[in-house]
This record gives sequence, C-alpha cells and structure tokens, in this order.
Amino acid sequence: MYQRLIEHLTTAVLLLDGELQVCWMNPAAEALLAVSISRVQGSSLDTLLGCSESIDTVLAKARDAFHPYTQREARITSLSGEPLTVDYTVTPLSPDELLLEVEPRDRLMQISREEALTTRQETIKVLARGLAHEVKNPLGGIRGAAQLLERDLVDPALQEYTHIIVEEVDRLKDLVDSMLGPNRIVKHAPVNIHKVLERVRALLLAEHPHITINRDYDPSLPDLSGDEAQMIQAVLNVARNAVQAMTEAATEVPELVLRTRARRQFTLGAERHRLVSEVGLIDNGPGIPEALRETLFYPMVSGRAEGSGLGLSIAQSILHQHHGLIECDSRPGHTEFRLLIPLVIPLAGEAT
Repeated sequence: MYQRLIEHLTTAVLLLDGELQVCWMNPAAEALLAVSISRVQGSSLDTLLGCSESIDTVLAKARDAFHPYTQREARITSLSGEPLTVDYTVTPLSPDELLLEVEPRDRLMQISREEALTTRQETIKVLARGLAHEVKNPLGGIRGAAQLLERDLVDPALQEYTHIIVEEVDRLKDLVDSMLGPNRIVKHAPVNIHKVLERVRALLLAEHPHITINRDYDPSLPDLSGDEAQMIQAVLNVARNAVQAMTEAATEVPELVLRTRARRQFTLGAERHRLVSEVGLIDNGPGIPEALRETLFYPMVSGRAEGSGLGLSIAQSILHQHHGLIECDSRPGHTEFRLLIPLVIPLAGEAT
C-alpha cells in the first residue's frame, strides 16, 4: 500500500542502499531524470546524476550520522546531459537504506522570473503613460504656437524655421507614441503562426540576403487567437534585432533558426494554460551583454549603436496583449528568444 502511495506522488522519490546505489524509484523520479528504473537499478547515484560530488557528500553524511539533510537549489545533471536545479532531502531509514526526495526548481524559478518581468513591464507601461501625458501636452502647445506664428510671417526663410519646429514636434510625439507600444485594440481571429513566420522570413531575406534562415516547425501546432498584423510586428522586431546584431558583429556564418513547439500544462505568470505556442528565434551571433539582460525589454534600452531600444519593448507589449510573454537566454554564439502565446484560455480555478 505504501509503495502505491509513493508511486502516485508528484515528488521524485528514490530508494538507495548503504553503498548509495539505486534500488527503486517512483514514476515521478523516472520522468524527472528521463530514465527507467530497469535501466539504472543497482547503479551508483553518481552514475545516474553525473557530476554530483556534493550530493554524494550529503548522502554519506546523512547515512553516517543517521540524520536527515536538505539541500536547496542544487545543480545536477541527468543521464541525458540535461542540467537541472533541484531541492532534495535525504532521510536515512536504516543503516542500509536512504530515502531521497527530489523536487525540481527550474520551472518554479522561471515562473518567478516571468512574474517579475510582467510586474516590471506593467510598471514601465504606467510610467510611460504618465510621461507621454506630461510631454504631449506642451508639445501640442508648441506646435499650435508655431502654426500661428507662421501665419504672421511673410518671409519664406522665416517660415522654414516654423516648419522645422512643427516637424520636430511631430517627431517627438511619434517617439512618445512608440514608447507606449501598440495603441489599438487586438482584433482576435485565428492566426496560423507558421504563416506569420514565413512572412517574417521573406521580409528578412529581402533585407539581408546573406543571412541563412532555417525552419524547425511543429506542423501539428493549431491556430492561435490574436491579431495577425501585430504578431508579424512582434516576431519581426525580435528577428530583425537578432539579424542586425549578427550583421554588426560580422558573424562569419550568420544563421537564424525559426522554431515552433507546443508546451502543455504550462504556466505563464500567474495563469496555467493547457496549451501554449512556443516560437523560438535562435541566432549564432555575439550574444547579449550581461549588463543588458535585466533591462532588455525596457524602452530606449539597446546594445547596438544604431538601435532605438523600442523594438523589443514593443514586441513584449504585443505579447502581453495576447496574454503571453517573451523570454530570452543568451551566451556568446547562441541567443534564443522564446515567444510564448496561450492557445486556449486558462484553466479555471487551477493552481499554478
């Protein structure tokens, strides 16, 4: 009966002998470590988890002292080579038996980052709206005064100065509007994300024929509900940013990969979704400087000399209008932006 209870736990549980060899594991542990008990039964734990000297030390200490130990946010590596961040607790049952409970932390840490990103984005939006209101009011006054002054000027040379004032005021107004992102209501309709990506690919190849753009699509991905024009704008902003970064860094063989995947039972912010569309844009450029990663989606923040710092901010705003978000992982030679868009409504009443 106890074994049946443990088998139905969502927490990964492993039973080890006194030599720290695997005797048994429940299905949750098999799913977490991507291995079956029949394959690793009798194997040492360091073989199962790769580089795990710290875990071996904790387990040996728990066995010798016959005292439970807990380790938070430990890094382990599965047999498939996938790095994992976990909390684990080892409890001695007898001198020859230890119970190891492993709780994955990667997704929980990612949810925390997503919630922080969403909160920052909302704060920026409120600040930008306040700034826009304070700036656009005097700009309207300046524009009106310049137009009135132009009527009283006879000399065309002097009128040219008023034209410059009006044009610069309009430019500043457009800049402020750009900081606020899309200002029209999303027109929800079925959108084929692959059609969006093909349009973006065609535009980029027309602008940068030297770039290699490869496709890695999941053809089973259903249509999402959203605004096709805005989705094209969001994907294009992210992809164009990647291409321009590779061009400015003179990447030897610049390559961009457009990838789609379906993510099931996925949590975005505080909402859980049955199905989420993941659009990946992966480039082999120079990577994003560490100093910019926390502020990457802020307006007017750019790592390029010619960048306006609005493209990624606008893309993130569009994704928020579609109840999604953009994530980014970057290192030299590999930068991946993931656009996550829900395909169905959140599960009502379900915990995240």
